[in-house]
Amino acid sequence: MEAAALRNSVPSERAVSFFAFVWPVVAAGVAVSVVPITALPKQVPTLPPAFWVMAALAVVCDARPFTPPGRRQSSAVFPSICFTFAMMLAWGVGPAVAVQAAAVVVSAWRMRHTVWRAVFNIAQYALALSAADAVLRLAGRGVFAADGPPRWTEVAAVAVAAGTWFAVKYGSVTIAVRLRFGGQWWRTFQHGLAFESLSTGALLLLAPVLVAAAHASAALVPLVLVPLYAVYRMARLSAEQEQLARLDPLTGLPNRKALLAEVAEQVPGHAERTARGGPDGRFALLLLDLDRFKHVNDALGHAVGDRLLVEVGNRLSAAVRARDVVARLGGDEFAILATRLADTDDARRLADEIVAALAEPVPIDGLPLDVGASIGIAVYPEHGEDFATLMRHADVAMYDAKHRGDASAVYTAESDHNSPERLSLLADLRRVLDAGGAHRAERSGGDAGEIAMYYQPQVRIDTGEVVGVEALLRWRHPQRGMVDPEELIRVAEQSAVMRLLTRRVVDDVVEQLAKWAAAGVQLRAALNVSVRDLHTGEIADQIAERLGRYGVPAGRLQLEITEGALMADPRRVLATISRLDRIGVKIALDDFGTGYSSMQHLRRLPLAEVKVDRSFVLGMAAGGDDAAIVRSIIDLARALGLRVVAEGVEDERTWRLLHSAGCHVAQGWFYARPMPADELVSWLARYRPVNPAPPSLN
Repeated sequence: MEAAALRNSVPSERAVSFFAFVWPVVAAGVAVSVVPITALPKQVPTLPPAFWVMAALAVVCDARPFTPPGRRQSSAVFPSICFTFAMMLAWGVGPAVAVQAAAVVVSAWRMRHTVWRAVFNIAQYALALSAADAVLRLAGRGVFAADGPPRWTEVAAVAVAAGTWFAVKYGSVTIAVRLRFGGQWWRTFQHGLAFESLSTGALLLLAPVLVAAAHASAALVPLVLVPLYAVYRMARLSAEQEQLARLDPLTGLPNRKALLAEVAEQVPGHAERTARGGPDGRFALLLLDLDRFKHVNDALGHAVGDRLLVEVGNRLSAAVRARDVVARLGGDEFAILATRLADTDDARRLADEIVAALAEPVPIDGLPLDVGASIGIAVYPEHGEDFATLMRHADVAMYDAKHRGDASAVYTAESDHNSPERLSLLADLRRVLDAGGAHRAERSGGDAGEIAMYYQPQVRIDTGEVVGVEALLRWRHPQRGMVDPEELIRVAEQSAVMRLLTRRVVDDVVEQLAKWAAAGVQLRAALNVSVRDLHTGEIADQIAERLGRYGVPAGRLQLEITEGALMADPRRVLATISRLDRIGVKIALDDFGTGYSSMQHLRRLPLAEVKVDRSFVLGMAAGGDDAAIVRSIIDLARALGLRVVAEGVEDERTWRLLHSAGCHVAQGWFYARPMPADELVSWLARYRPVNPAPPSLN
């Protein structure tokens, strides 16, 4: 196993120590080779024909090293080991190092290795041969000379020298692997060493036989190719047996057993990266199931289905990063182990790249086959701390994505049991949004009421002035009629459709503000955003772009967020809200009083307004606790310099109570119901402010 042939994904925090180790090895190899190499010119004329035959075979054989199927080049077996070890036994370390260097140069050129890698490998071999030679010198030089058969003690010395060669060569590999992979070094080293120890040992111990043959006649040396081929066959059969146990025979990808081993390997690596405080401490298991694969098998046969699976495996391998693992679990089910993730969003982005890789049809026999996929994501350690749990949760997420019609889904404990009716509704909503919604429907003469924004006026209590509106989403379904807004949001919020819906709402509201401003109507519009929107942070960029496009001042737009959204992920939500505040967009805390940590939010967040939940406002006229709660909220918000909006104002008595309590703005059916934008303009033309000084309630 060549140390420099290890994986290319060197962690940045270990790169310096890894390369700092390479150069001492190179320097030591050069140092131990100086004296033998300088003596080589005097030695060359005395070298027999058998030496040159061995040298030629060493270089020629290394041009095509033994690389068993399914192995990396780093697992190649180099026959030159046998020849150069034999040269060291018979003619000293100088000629052996020189021939080994020539063989490494040839193999490096053939296998396209980098220069530093070739130099490092030459140094490794020089150190190993010099160490073995030192052992033989301690045992007494003259071993395997031509003047007689070797003694038992000399044979034992050769065995010890071979062990020393092996220890020095692979000891340097061990250190290199440890520096590169940290806590995972032993499994990485063991994986390569288990294969190469047997074949390398056989090559080293074949060297004494080769020396004896060389002393007898140079013509006997080429016969060693037969046992060398036997070593190659032995290594190949061993690799093929391991392949059957760890690789999928159809696609050549790792199977479930190999994936289990990789996940087990990642757990100590995660612990070490977390202890170092690194940003890449997580890993994720992505479970992928092909859509409509059964139809391909039934219609075109299993042979075509198998070819489709092979192509899917190739596309997945090309889409993931070099350090990730793609496995086939059986049938049309694949898994991807994504390592060194900063957060769940990294796993989502990888899933999106995989979906894009599978988006293009697969041409088989001139027939383009569409390959869709559903991906479930489970992240370690949030969603499980062992292989079985991660697989189970990824499976739940995958079927959640499949049922919702989404390409991917991250596991959540509450996101599984969707009824067929809700799934159908989600599919209809996606189709409406993909088709362009109400605007395109209007222009095409279709149903203009499918998706539309309604606006409910917000009125300043002390003057009766209309200061703003709340934008409310409405969807008139062709069969179901008007869909309940809360059900609409529940259906969309746990899927990627929510992103499309929010984009649509922002576009419509900002465009409508610009139209009103052009008509001389200056209003502030408030719109609700979901937890999903605040988690991604994309909404801040979208709003900034739309405000700039339509020339709408940021202060004309206000976002209403709930305490539930804040509690779901305070760090990311606060970051998004702070960006919106810097843009100039106002933030309101909706449904105030129904959460669990309102006081903390009032103190920490850049809020401009609080909205008293309608459940308290509706009960004010009846007296009792609701009225006292509303007055307390108003007093608290005013003391903090926040505007107070009461929603759900439906009668004159409630309006008077809010006026006497000092509430700033009211919203409800007492003034107007939600209405489309064109009706709002007509309503504003007819509107006359309610008496700003209502009589006493006493």
